[in-house]
Amino acid sequence: MSPEDQSPITPQAAGQPRTRSLPHQTLLIDADDTLWENNIYFERAISSFISYVNHRTYTPQEVRQHLNRHEMATIRAHGYGLKSFRMSLVRCFEELADIPVTPEMHREILSFTDAIAADEMELIAGVAETLHQLAGRHTVWLVTKGNETEQRGKLTRSSLAHFFHGVEVLPEKNEAAYRALIARHGWNADTTWMIGNSPRSDINPSLAAGLHAVFIPHNHTWIMEEAEISCPSDGKQLIELASFSQLAEIF
Repeated sequence: MSPEDQSPITPQAAGQPRTRSLPHQTLLIDADDTLWENNIYFERAISSFISYVNHRTYTPQEVRQHLNRHEMATIRAHGYGLKSFRMSLVRCFEELADIPVTPEMHREILSFTDAIAADEMELIAGVAETLHQLAGRHTVWLVTKGNETEQRGKLTRSSLAHFFHGVEVLPEKNEAAYRALIARHGWNADTTWMIGNSPRSDINPSLAAGLHAVFIPHNHTWIMEEAEISCPSDGKQLIELASFSQLAEIF
């Protein structure tokens, strides 16, 4: 049964995954917070940063808002990645500090991010086993965004690289980027799915580009990746699953 022959599944109606596998499909799978934990490490660094700032006027929530502004500005100028995040922390501290900022303070701020680069990859439950099944039945690509060196390094450390037919690390995941991928690789949009945890980067733009999508929510998705989920266009499907492992029941 082809995707066109099946009724679209909205997020609200997606509680029950299919029990019948689809024939050969192209599966584009996100990395951070879909395959492995990522944002929790940044949140820990942010929590340490806010405690260190200990601002006399701004609440912790307001300090976080200032940091969010700096993150958005830094990403626009320098892209995603740990280097940009560190730059945002320093710039936010320089803006909020009511005392001269010393080199020792800079080093302390940057130390909050040490664990992000040093920690071992923590795979999300069921990922390795499910990828093994999917790769045997379908064409599986890793499609992520960020700093290419960092993202490929994470993939290597995760020991998942052999499951993927190819890897695309994009500076941004928007509708234009997905359309460019489809054209570059000659993927059939009717049998291609984007799978991930981010409404903003994985689900909405891939649907806009004419792909199917599978939304797998994560409890700690980055706030800047949150968005109201769009409805799929006619003939396309949007499925919401509770876990990565359930992909094997559909594909």
